[in-house]
Amino acid sequence: MSNSNFTRRGVLKTGTIAGAGLALPTYLSAASHAGFTNAPTGDTVTLGFNVPQSGPYADEGADELRAFELAVEHLNGEGDGGMLSTFSSKVLDGTGILGKKVNFVTGDTQTKSDAARASAKSMIEKDGAIMISGGSSSGVAVAVQGLCQEAGVIFMAGLTHSNDTTGKDKKANGFRHFFNAYMSAAALAPVLEQLYGKDRRAYHLTADYTWGWTQEESIAAATEALGWDTVEKVRTPLAATDFSSYIAPVLNSGADVLVLNHYGGNMVNSLTNAVQFGLREKQANGKNFEIVVPLYSELMAKGAGRNIAGIVGSQNWDWKLENEKGDRYTGTNAFVKSFGEKYGFPPSQAAQTCYAQTLLYADAVTRAGSFNPCAVVEALEGFEFDGLGNGPTLYRAGDHQCFKDVVVVRGKENPENEFDLVEIVEVTPTEQVTYPVDHPMFSGGALGSCNPGA
Repeated sequence: MSNSNFTRRGVLKTGTIAGAGLALPTYLSAASHAGFTNAPTGDTVTLGFNVPQSGPYADEGADELRAFELAVEHLNGEGDGGMLSTFSSKVLDGTGILGKKVNFVTGDTQTKSDAARASAKSMIEKDGAIMISGGSSSGVAVAVQGLCQEAGVIFMAGLTHSNDTTGKDKKANGFRHFFNAYMSAAALAPVLEQLYGKDRRAYHLTADYTWGWTQEESIAAATEALGWDTVEKVRTPLAATDFSSYIAPVLNSGADVLVLNHYGGNMVNSLTNAVQFGLREKQANGKNFEIVVPLYSELMAKGAGRNIAGIVGSQNWDWKLENEKGDRYTGTNAFVKSFGEKYGFPPSQAAQTCYAQTLLYADAVTRAGSFNPCAVVEALEGFEFDGLGNGPTLYRAGDHQCFKDVVVVRGKENPENEFDLVEIVEVTPTEQVTYPVDHPMFSGGALGSCNPGA
């Protein structure tokens, strides 16, 4: 099939959608299939999946990779199609992307920005990747997003929770489906007030990089607005594995809440050390001592074991959402079924995020009728969709941040099995976690213009 046929196919599909009120993209000529970085010329297209296969976030990376492989299978018409059948946009038909079979290459970010950039650069320059996705660190996401902007390819961020990714470091070629630190704090604060009251003294241990900084800032601001005092803020190295020396000072600090702004293996280790030091049984200021983990996942809960019981935090998604909260979260069960049949266990929020990002990219290309990154940007900006497990979702044009409901969770006291370790406390509606594009926590950067590259 020729490139011009691809374009006509895209025009027909886009035209159908446009009739429903969407503006036609401006990149619908045959020429739009050339003149940009890694424009696909054969019958395949290559995507680059850059995940932490080593380092403190490796468990998340392994699940991301599983989801990416599943998404490619579904795009290529293999398997049961997963969320292709529940996705509100109906342009994906299992024939690849614009009729081209989807291939993929992988890399190891090592949870290090330099390694992640080198890996992504190789995918783009040597493997011809036209889109990069993945990552479980905001430091990695910011670095790779900047590289993709320079190279002229689309970056569909994986796990990145720092406000900076769609704040001061936002880029026109980058898009984030995952929620952020501000949203976690906005969802958690009312729950923390209900559970622990307004008179609390919090001690923060914080991963010393962009995510930790903005998570600490967000949760401190939200809890201080309740009336909590912040006793201390201590930064910890991302490479740390033993947090004993950081936990010991908490005991005599006057705090009655420990906030662990840690993720992945860091959180598993710091929470384990906190329990070993007896914080779960401690009383301070006449209150039971509490531990809060603003962001965590089922994978982390599994690593933490019994220590996660009763710990409150937030998630982007949970595999039980549709069963417990109804068909607003359609797509969840379809994805859980596909993933579970292939791998033998339920998917994590890392998996759901990366699967959704792959489908969203393929859908945007198809609706635009072009792989040109500027066409993809135009198709994604302001895109409203449903059926990918999170409920109604908006990709905001002003900063390329997705807005959707946020899940507040707590570690189960008596889990039924190793896959059912957290319970959904409540789902916070989108309106409660939405903020203006120019909010002070997100200021200092400019989206800029899309870069099609070569």
